[in-house]
Formats: sequence, structure tokens, C-alpha cells
Amino acid sequence: MSRSIVRQSKFRHVFGQTVKAEQGYDDIRVSKVTWDSSFCAVNPKFLAVIVESSGGGAFLVLPLSKSGRVDKNYPLVIGHSGPVLDIDWCPHDDNILASCSEDCTAMVWQIPDHSLTRPLSDPIVILEGHSKRVGIVTWHPTARNILLTAGSDNLIIIWNVGTGEPLITMDDHPDLIYSISWNRNGSLFEKVNEEVTLVRPSSDPQERLAPHDGMRPMRAIFTRDGNIFTTGFTRMSQRELGLWDPTNFEEPIALLELDTSNGVMLPYYDADANMVYLCGKGDSSIRYFEITDEPPYVHYLSTFSTKEPQRGMGFMPKRGVDVSKCEIARLFKLLDKKCEPITMTVPRKSDLFQDDLYPDTPGPEPAMEVEEWLDGRDEDPILVSMRGGYVPPKSRELKVAKKNLLDSKPATTRRSTSTVDTDSLPPELLESLLEEIQNLKVTVLSQEKRICGLEKKLSQYTNGTK
Repeated sequence: MSRSIVRQSKFRHVFGQTVKAEQGYDDIRVSKVTWDSSFCAVNPKFLAVIVESSGGGAFLVLPLSKSGRVDKNYPLVIGHSGPVLDIDWCPHDDNILASCSEDCTAMVWQIPDHSLTRPLSDPIVILEGHSKRVGIVTWHPTARNILLTAGSDNLIIIWNVGTGEPLITMDDHPDLIYSISWNRNGSLFEKVNEEVTLVRPSSDPQERLAPHDGMRPMRAIFTRDGNIFTTGFTRMSQRELGLWDPTNFEEPIALLELDTSNGVMLPYYDADANMVYLCGKGDSSIRYFEITDEPPYVHYLSTFSTKEPQRGMGFMPKRGVDVSKCEIARLFKLLDKKCEPITMTVPRKSDLFQDDLYPDTPGPEPAMEVEEWLDGRDEDPILVSMRGGYVPPKSRELKVAKKNLLDSKPATTRRSTSTVDTDSLPPELLESLLEEIQNLKVTVLSQEKRICGLEKKLSQYTNGTK
């Protein structure tokens, strides 16, 4: 990585800085599951971290303001029966989080604005359709309530979480899927296994690209211009990055070898600055690059290093950064027992709002509804100004034209006998149901008597009468 050529760029002097110790999050039992996800998700309101737990899968959700030492008894989100593998905040509602697990399900949760006072075990909706563990969960960037999951059954399912129903199921994937990434308007996504495949939902897979020769897992993301940025390994196990034009996969726009290491490089992309941050699992450093239209197209900027290796990483959406300090990115570095926020700042002397650093950025409002997306519509994100900073709204009901499971906790699926229209039932079926109900009542009464008898005996033993 030569620095001999001085290039004019407002991001050339971006520097990273770890926040003060009291602004970090300590005593977090970060998950030890061997899965190449980030284990961390963050938005302007909350930090979520997949943690170790007994008897199933769990993750921790903290308000960003609740820094410092985390009480060992702090309530967790505990609905999964197997280890949680991936989590993702909804881009259109800062209180909605999706998770997926080895228990073959994905779940959607509504997180209250205040700190949890007891474990949260009731998801808004459970998405069941995979036959093996679900390792990837990611929201559509512009359409309301659309969630994509991918599992070790090589199945991709796109869900309407407002009804809990699958919209599109794709099963023509012969290999394990490492990652999936949507483009800016959600018209395409990249599926990464042994190669990178461009997929337009509801149609056959399109172009295929084998960007790296190594056998270890790759990652791929779209840039704002529609190009593809990839990380992977050479045949000699050197880590490398690449930039590709999806209309011409014959030659890379740029291909750069980095180092020799086993850790998968997780790319985090800032579309507003056209910068990418590379965080290797097991590394103690974060490399960052700027992507431009000028050779060599991917420009190395700098490396931020700390002493301890990272277990995972979270990346704050642009609307969550502090514009008063010229902060352009904030990463949340997971260590064994804590999470350290890292700020990326452009050095400027002026206290005024820096228009060139903060173009309008995607806001929390969806650009279209599920039905519009199903009709083949594509919309760019609805942008908001960063002038004056962004204030997250309070927890709100989603505005939908029809009943939506994300608006409130769904009622139980069991119905009382008083809600059944008995007049419409055939006489023989009605008689059978009444007889079954009578038998159940007899069983319940007999069990109640048995329980009372056992409780009486127990009290006698406890009181020392026997």
C-alpha cells in the first residue's frame, strides 16, 4: 500500500479514536459460537450483542445511553431455543430487531424505549420455514416489513413480517451461503457462497462472479454506483479485496492483496462518503479505504489499531453519528468481555455544520409498501438532512393500511368456545365437540383433586407431622 502519491481528498486524514472507558460497555459475555457474523448490531437508539447463555440462544439489547458496567443479571432477549447466529435492526423502525438461530427459526422483536426490566421472551412473530440453522437475516433497505433469511439448508426466504408469511422462496443454491447484501434500492441482492451471484427477487439468478481463488469464505457488498466490492483470499491464503463492474466480470476494476491471516474480512460501507471499513475477525485493526472514479479506484487511507483482537463489529447508520464533532462513522468493537465504540472523525477547525461531509442520508421512512415491491417497483431510500443532528423518534406504531403484526403484540391463536359459531356446525360434529369438552372437564377435575391431595401430603411432611 504505497503512500508516495499525495491525493487530494477530504477523507485523507480521517482518524479513529476509542471513546473514554466509561463510555464503553463492560462485562458482556460475547458469544463464542463459531459463525462468521458480526455478533453485533447498532442503530441510533440501541446496541444489540449476541451473548453466551445456557439453555438456548440469547442476545443483549442496551440503550446507547446505558454505558459502563452491565449488571450480570441484566435481562436478555431469550426466545430462541438454540444459539443466535445473526441479528439486524430494521432500517425503518429503530425499535424492531430481527434475529435468527440454530433452532431453524427467525424471530422479530419489538424493543421498548426504556431498559428491559425482565427477560423478553415473546417475539412479535416467529418465521418458520427453514429445515436447518438460519445464519443470515437482513432487512430490505427501502420497502416496509420485508425481511430476507438464509439457512444452512441452502434456502433463501423473503418474508412479509407484517403477516409472518413467506413471499418468495429460493431453493436453487447448491452451496452454503456465507453472506447476502442488498443494493441501495433493494432491486438486487448479492448471494455469496463459492462465488458471488447477483439475484433479482422472483426471477432467475443473474451474473455469477468468482472474485477470489481461495477456499475460505468471501464477503461482497454493493457500492453506491452499483459496483461490487469483495473481500476474500488468494490461493496462497493471502487476504485480498476487489472492486468489480457487474456488467463486466472479466477483469476487476481493482484487486489488492492485504496480508496473510485466517480471519474473514467483514466490510462495512458508508455510501455517503464512499468509504469502506475492513474489520477482520481476530484482528486488532480496522483498515479503511475510499472508493473513487480515479485509479487505483480503491485508495488506502489508514489503519486504526488497538491491543486486543475483535470478536465482532457493529456499524452505526450515518444518522446516528455526531455531526457537531465531524464524526463520519462509529464502529462498535466486540472484545471477549466488552464492547468499545470507535469514532471516525474528519479533523476540521470550524464548529459549523459541514455540508460536504454530510449529504442527505437514508432516513427511517420506508419508500414503499410490501404490495408495491411485489408489483415490481423499486424506489431509492427517502433521504433526511443531517443538519442539526438526528433525533431518533420514540417507539411508534407502524403506519399500515391493514392490520400488521408489528403494530402490537398478536393475540393468542387459541380461541374460546364463545367465539365459535355453533349454529353453523353439523349436529354430529357439535355433539362430538361437546362430548370431548365434557371429558376434558372430568379430566381436569380429577387432576385438581390429585394435586390437592399431593399438596396436602407435602404440607404434612413439611410441618413434621409425618
